[in-house]
Amino acid sequence: MKKEVQLTAFSKFAGCGAKVTPAMLDKALCGLVQPYNPNVLSDFNHAEDAGVYKLSDDLAIVQTVDFFPPVCDDPFFFGKIAATNAISDIYAMGGVPITAVSIVSFPEEKLDSSYLTKILEGALDALKESGAALVGGHSIRDEQLTFGLCVVGTVHPKKMWSNNRAQDGDLLLFTKPLGSGILQNAVKAKVAGKGDEERLLKVMSTLNKDAAEILKQFDVHACTDVTGFGLLGHLSEMAIDNPNGFEIVMKDVPLMEGVRLYAEQGFIPGGSYTNRDHRKHLISNLDELDETGQLLLFDPQTSGGLLAALSAGEAHEALKVMRKAGIEAAIIGRVSKEIEGIVVRV
Repeated sequence: MKKEVQLTAFSKFAGCGAKVTPAMLDKALCGLVQPYNPNVLSDFNHAEDAGVYKLSDDLAIVQTVDFFPPVCDDPFFFGKIAATNAISDIYAMGGVPITAVSIVSFPEEKLDSSYLTKILEGALDALKESGAALVGGHSIRDEQLTFGLCVVGTVHPKKMWSNNRAQDGDLLLFTKPLGSGILQNAVKAKVAGKGDEERLLKVMSTLNKDAAEILKQFDVHACTDVTGFGLLGHLSEMAIDNPNGFEIVMKDVPLMEGVRLYAEQGFIPGGSYTNRDHRKHLISNLDELDETGQLLLFDPQTSGGLLAALSAGEAHEALKVMRKAGIEAAIIGRVSKEIEGIVVRV
């Protein structure tokens, strides 16, 4: 590379914080009707993480796509994190990733080709770890730099996970600490320490592969991954069309070090506010949380953890296995027919 370029300067958004707002997305999708196909097991109608199509009685394909502007200035880590984030949707459905194609918009008049090489090297690093193969891609010239993957995986039709089937008595198991949106802003403002940035990059570039493989040893009732809509935003998708209510215990939600302090200093992504505006009506006691607590729970995550619902006994056993494997998992709440909607207990 001839001259070091700040990749995050190419967009006012970072990572999954660039998502179209939930309100706009709901409005755009409202009224769309897909012709009935008995082989379509999951599509856009239920806010699932990926589509699932049955090929036979014991085989279905899982398909997803995810791309975004730079989350960091290191092109290798940008590529690796973008790939890790895209692959996560396959894990959230209980699937195994097998192939991927890349999606690139590249400002070739502003960036040397070596940046694109490094981005692709980072993506290949994540794909190699996941066991999936990069089989192609598509690129366009643009003023904005974006990168991501379309990923295909496989799953047994009767073993796929959905996001809205949590059962009464389940506990909620979360597999990564929160705070990537806030920490990205602090890093971009050059306020965060080097250790904070290294911690952020490590969390975002860690595949959910090990967590998913451990979860498959247990009876998972529901699962999603927490990304651009924040913890409460994705929990809301789990709660819609579910007869049970959900409780989150704020003190049990793992946070990356320094995140609350950076939030109090004002390094809040715009997505936190739009996420809250769209889903706050589903949180019955949101006003009981201070402003910082609310925005932390709606902080848009990039390559966040899996959020799974399991019976109490299985959740505790899964937690033990995860922690032994070095996964920063925590039980952060519960599901109950006695709860209405979503509540957050401080």
